[in-house]
Amino acid sequence: MTDTGWLDSEMSPYMSFSAEQWSKLRAATPLTLSEADLDRLRGINVELSLDDVAAIYLPLSRLLNLHVGASQELYRASDTFLGKLPSKVPFIIGVAGSVAVGKSTTARVLQALLDRWPNHPQVDLVTTDGFLHPNHVLDERGLMARKGFPESYDRRKLLTFIRDIKSGKAEVEAPVYSHLTYDITDEVTVIRQPDIVIVEGLNVLQTGSVDQENPLFVSDFFDFSIYVDAEVSAIKDWYVERFFTLRETAFRNPDSYFHRYSSLTDEEAVETATGIWTSINERNLVENILPTRSRAQLVLEKGNDHRVSNVRLRRL
Repeated sequence: MTDTGWLDSEMSPYMSFSAEQWSKLRAATPLTLSEADLDRLRGINVELSLDDVAAIYLPLSRLLNLHVGASQELYRASDTFLGKLPSKVPFIIGVAGSVAVGKSTTARVLQALLDRWPNHPQVDLVTTDGFLHPNHVLDERGLMARKGFPESYDRRKLLTFIRDIKSGKAEVEAPVYSHLTYDITDEVTVIRQPDIVIVEGLNVLQTGSVDQENPLFVSDFFDFSIYVDAEVSAIKDWYVERFFTLRETAFRNPDSYFHRYSSLTDEEAVETATGIWTSINERNLVENILPTRSRAQLVLEKGNDHRVSNVRLRRL
């Protein structure tokens, strides 16, 4: 649980489960991932084993499968009432949390698990990084040092994208972001009416409106939302650890936006990573991301070892 705390248990809108209690809700859900699958899904320096998947993510995939099934039945009932042919409307899941907390790994694992359920075989994953303004726009607006903050995103474009998906549009394009060049690319991802769309990003639960006369938020279109949580001090440590790993890997690529960091000494790397964390990522977490936690339907609380220790599920 992060530093701001929760309401008293009798007043809390959430039911709390230890990892052991939560694991029992898996029921008979089979583990469909292999160690090789998990190797492809893990994020940088994220500790995640098949036992963790079985204990935390299989019960969550079962819960989501039940929600998807109920949603599909509801849409069919509405279409029958309106005298329409059944339409295909994707179920949208939002995954939020800080930089370096492991939300991308969470989203990828859920995509892999949900993709194996028979009643929703097509599951697409979109990150909101693609909806950041291009670097030249951020430069013009003096926002490069605030990349990831709400004002650095094209929120109208993101909202239109989510709305088009939820309206059942046949094809919807999402821009693609490159972590190598640290900028928007010329590529697009085409979403063609999947059964489920997972939308992962820092900003997916934020409530800043782009239209005051018709205030809609991205999360208004979500069917389920997840927040990946941890102590701020732990996330800082993971961020610095990840910076060290990237210094030895991706930053060594001459095409990397951060290639200049590849030659830093260990002492310089700690100082640089800590400075970036404190001035940008921690501020964004405390000011803009953490306040959205209470809007999530489910919160995955991680301990210092990067493993989920507690699950909070919003009461119905």
